[in-house]
Amino acid sequence: MTLPAGHHQVPNGHLAAVIIYLEMTVPFLTAPVTFPNGVSASREKLSVAEYRQLFLAIGAPWLWQSRLIMAAEILDAIISHDQVETWIIRTPEKAIGLVELDFRPAEDCELAFFGLVPDATGKGLGRPMMALAQTQAFERKIKRLHLHTCTLDAPQALGFYQKSGFIAYKRSVEIFADPRLNGVLPKDTGAHVPCLK
Repeated sequence: MTLPAGHHQVPNGHLAAVIIYLEMTVPFLTAPVTFPNGVSASREKLSVAEYRQLFLAIGAPWLWQSRLIMAAEILDAIISHDQVETWIIRTPEKAIGLVELDFRPAEDCELAFFGLVPDATGKGLGRPMMALAQTQAFERKIKRLHLHTCTLDAPQALGFYQKSGFIAYKRSVEIFADPRLNGVLPKDTGAHVPCLK
């Protein structure tokens, strides 16, 4: 369905986001970028509980909920699939970032999730994470690497993706139940988005 031009009311208890889809057909970052001292990246197979803990730590400020409401067996089937790569960014103390690459569709790779916990942002980790994503993706001889972001995400996200070589090609609007009102996320998350009952 295509929305007609004009204003459209969002139902009470729901949020609306404009989703921006981006892609690239050749890598923009063609050489690895070194992580700062004390930070490493490794491909890991996390348990559902470990994955959700990191997903929540990274995504709660931006109202990520998809992997929190997904049935555990479905999530496990995704993250344990041999065509899904889960790269964890770590300091010696803890996991601080996630780069998830989904190669399940033939000749495609989706950068399904990409992010850092709040206290790790602004420390020069985004570029080495993106270089990792592009290097790993195009090693597989794919035809395109794609992702999507939305207007609820970090304000710098879209610009970062574009500076990393991605080109926007489509937009859509998503309306969904506010995860702070149904207990999926704490009510004090996503302060940049008013919580309306």
